[in-house]
Amino acid sequence: MSDDLKGKKIAILVADGFEQVEMTGPRDALEEAGAETDLISPADKKVKGWDLTKWGRSFKVDVPLAEAHADEYDAILLPGGVMNPDKLRVIPQAVDFVKAFADAGKPIASICHGPWTLIETGMVKGRRMTSWPSLQTDLRNAGAEWVDEEVVVDNGLVTSRKPADIPAFNGKVIEEFREGAHKPEQHPEHAGHAMAGSGTH
Repeated sequence: MSDDLKGKKIAILVADGFEQVEMTGPRDALEEAGAETDLISPADKKVKGWDLTKWGRSFKVDVPLAEAHADEYDAILLPGGVMNPDKLRVIPQAVDFVKAFADAGKPIASICHGPWTLIETGMVKGRRMTSWPSLQTDLRNAGAEWVDEEVVVDNGLVTSRKPADIPAFNGKVIEEFREGAHKPEQHPEHAGHAMAGSGTH
């Protein structure tokens, strides 16, 4: 166990049908690095994973979504699975919870189908990302630059494509979560005004 993330508290947001290994793999890595993690879900007490081709295990919900506050966490992890983000993205409270991390510049990690929920927050525009291949059109339509790489980091946002990418994903997630909050990127028009008024040529 290392102390890379000692003192950090990480939110893991899932609904029934999350890809089990995409939660347990990163969660184990985060906890081994010293972080405290909370499994947060619209479900009150138990949330059920999906194990590749069948239903997996049930996991204890540490904090029901209705009682979760983004300001109590340093970063958020969004596992994939087809059903999980498809449920979360139509729950306003879930979208607002994730958006609060984006608005505060806190690190966000998302794998496989997880970025579906990110699209709803409006935060993917202009970001370089990857995902499960079937999401690439959705992400491009939302303004992201989609690339086919095992792990992509963009200003505190870490994305990967599939379970096979988890080792690379975990390494970058720990790195970004250790760095902590990034300044939210300025909109290009603001940056343009700042440059125009800076007096440098």
